[in-house]
Amino acid sequence: QVRLVESGGGLVQAGGSLRLSCAASGNIVSINVMGWYRQAPGKQRELVATITNGGIRNFADSVKGRFTISRDAKKTVYLQMNSLKPEDPAVYYCNMNLLTYDMGRSHDFWGPGTQVTVSS
Repeated sequence: QVRLVESGGGLVQAGGSLRLSCAASGNIVSINVMGWYRQAPGKQRELVATITNGGIRNFADSVKGRFTISRDAKKTVYLQMNSLKPEDPAVYYCNMNLLTYDMGRSHDFWGPGTQVTVSS
């Protein structure tokens, strides 16, 4: 069983920073893409940032220059969020496209989400 566990959400003042982490565990062969998505109340879930196993990064226009994404060899992805704005609050979800030993192809897995709140 694959499990993604997020941490690092919370309350921060506008202009402040937070760092989210997401660790994967389970019978994992390889992880192709790691990423973060967010969903604000009444809105659809949207991409925030992704990083491939080759280190190629992709960011939503709304976070470019403020957020960075990184991954390590221990199946963890990080989202460093700087200069947080009032429009950034949402539930942030970790996503990984990965292959396990009992799967014929890779699949997407999601974490339960972590709340980010920004006070003005």
